[in-house]
Amino acid sequence: MSWFVKIEKGIVDRSTFDQFVPAHRDYVRTLIAQGHEAKSGYWAEFGGGMLLFKAANLEEAKAIVSQDPLVQNGCVDYQLHEWHIVIE
Repeated sequence: MSWFVKIEKGIVDRSTFDQFVPAHRDYVRTLIAQGHEAKSGYWAEFGGGMLLFKAANLEEAKAIVSQDPLVQNGCVDYQLHEWHIVIE
């Protein structure tokens, strides 16, 4: 499995965004339970956040991101990248 990162920026008002955060957290917990080693968080200094997770390939990564409640409800614009670790 490869690492992927979804870098996102919120595109809706805070109250709209916040109503989907609990579903996003539940979704990340589901990804963890499925073995994707997901981690999610936000940038301290500016709006936006990141989801880091493992997937078999880019197609699976796209499918995973498409199921994120923040994406499904139009709360974020995002970029998806495959990340290659050089040093652990």
